[in-house]
Amino acid sequence: MSPELAPFITAFITLFVIIDPLGLAPLFVALTQGQDAPRRRTIAMTACLVAAGVLTAFGIFGDTVLEIAGISMPAFRVAGGALLFLTALDMLFEKRSKRRKDQGDSAEQADDPAVFPLAIPLIAGPGAIATMILLAGQKPDDWAWILAMHGVMASVLLVTFILFLAAGVLERIFGDLGINVITRLLGMLLAALAVQFILDGLADFGVFTAAPI
Repeated sequence: MSPELAPFITAFITLFVIIDPLGLAPLFVALTQGQDAPRRRTIAMTACLVAAGVLTAFGIFGDTVLEIAGISMPAFRVAGGALLFLTALDMLFEKRSKRRKDQGDSAEQADDPAVFPLAIPLIAGPGAIATMILLAGQKPDDWAWILAMHGVMASVLLVTFILFLAAGVLERIFGDLGINVITRLLGMLLAALAVQFILDGLADFGVFTAAPI
C-alpha cells in the first residue's frame, strides 16, 4: 500500500464500518416497503444528502465546538475511540442491528423516513459524527486534508446510496447469515481502529509514544 494513500484508505474503512451501509440496506428495504422505485430513489438521495450536510458541519466546525466547550482534541480522541469501541462491541454481539431494527420499526408508519431515522441517527449517528471530528481534527489547520476527509465521507455516502438502491438484491444474495458474518468481521476491524484512536490520544497526552493512525 502506498504511504500517501494509507491515511485515506484507513479513513474510508473507518467511516464505512461506522456507517455500515451493508447493515443499513435491509433496514432501508423495510422502511420503504411498498414504495415504487422512483420514490425509493428520492428517499435514498434525501437521506444521504441530509447525512452529508450533518457530517460536513461537524467535520468543519467540530474542532471549534470542542474549543468552545473546553475539550482538547487528545481528550476527544480518547473519548471518540471509546465510543467507537462500544459500537464495535455492539456489532460483534448483534446489539447494533437489533437497536437499528427497533428504530426502524418505530418509524415504519412515517410517510418519509429519509430524515428520521435514515439520515439521523442511522447514517449520521454519534459514531459517524465523532469519526468525522476525529479525522478532520488530525490536521485541523490543513484545509487540503479536511477537504480530502470530506471527499472520503462523500465516497462512503455514495456507496451507501448505491447499496440502498440495490438493497433488495443484496438481501437476497447475502441473506441474514451473510450480513451477520460481514457485520461481525467489520466489528472486529472497528475495534482495532478504535484502540488506535485511544492510543493516539494517550500519546498526545504524553503517556507514551504511538504511531499515528
